[in-house]
Amino acid sequence: MDNLFFNEEHTMLVNMVRDFANTEIAPITREMDEKCEIPKEIIAQMAELGLMGIPVPGEYGGAGMDTVAYAAAVMELAKVDASVAITMAAHTSLGTLPIVIAGTEEQKQAYLPKLASGAVIGAFGLTEPEAGSDAGSTKTSAELDGDEYVVNGGKIFITNSGLAGLLTLTANIIENGENLGIGALIVDTDNPGLNIGPKEQKMGWRASDTRQLFFENMRVPKENLLGHPTQGFKTFLKTLTGGRISVAALSCGTAEGAYQQALQYATERKAFGKEIHHFQAVGFKLADMATEIEAAKLLTFHAAWMKDQGMDVHKQAAMAKLFASEAAMRITTEAIQVHGGYGYVKEYEVERFFRDAKVLEIGEGTSEVQRMIIARELVKTFSKAA
Repeated sequence: MDNLFFNEEHTMLVNMVRDFANTEIAPITREMDEKCEIPKEIIAQMAELGLMGIPVPGEYGGAGMDTVAYAAAVMELAKVDASVAITMAAHTSLGTLPIVIAGTEEQKQAYLPKLASGAVIGAFGLTEPEAGSDAGSTKTSAELDGDEYVVNGGKIFITNSGLAGLLTLTANIIENGENLGIGALIVDTDNPGLNIGPKEQKMGWRASDTRQLFFENMRVPKENLLGHPTQGFKTFLKTLTGGRISVAALSCGTAEGAYQQALQYATERKAFGKEIHHFQAVGFKLADMATEIEAAKLLTFHAAWMKDQGMDVHKQAAMAKLFASEAAMRITTEAIQVHGGYGYVKEYEVERFFRDAKVLEIGEGTSEVQRMIIARELVKTFSKAA
């Protein structure tokens, strides 16, 4: 795996993130899950290590590394705690990269250094109560009034919204009474027209910050429009494609973390006078888990590598996200089965990994949506070749 996609810089990054995760995050995973909160010190440490701007170009204060490096870092964090991993991933792929993709030079200079350094946390507002998988049904509106857009509407299930200093949101851009299509706006979260709801109580990713947002006559300067309004839909589709690689990486890490717990337990727990890994029923589970993780990582790193080469990765990102997320759900389920009754109590980490895995099949496009994308891309390729 490493020889295929990693260079020396990638390996150094992975070792650094792994050491940080095991040293600083692992001892407090249960506390974070119970309190539904990540200590500010952990986010500050990630910022100090440069983890909040891995794929951001160096001229804007980022590490200037590639998507492979970013995916590898997300995996290492998720092996220990998915809530910490999604906080970093949502900040990077959703909160920051839309500005990298579509921002003007002025916008990039104004916002990217603060985001890449971690001085400001980013969030991305897309999902609405009636616009989940059907993101094109966005109801939030931004109507031009002089030099400002007046935004009304709301968003739901927005990761990092309680931590963020900067929010990028999608809205129908209306100018002179004409709806120009779905565009994106950059908003400082101290805007008086923005109301941030209470933290959602979730089954998994409990320590990550997820909230509902409300916009009431929120005024946003016209220069905060991200890209041309007619291109806004394409901008967030690119963002979602990158986000699917993020979720695939999260899935690989979550699966591997649960697998490692199961493997350790199987070598320590004895039944009928020998360690339970000697029993074929358990040994075969471990073999299947390890095989699925390897396949998921190959799909994920391949999609990341293709993205770095500037290739179209709609199909590959969807395949990686689909396979890895469903594998994570299977693997975390089997990890509990290996633990038996102990897997069902909070004393053992696999219970948390199981809860964290389910959302991977939902966020950034459900498994059903990924299959739709893959099928569409397959037919498109066939039609071109015919």
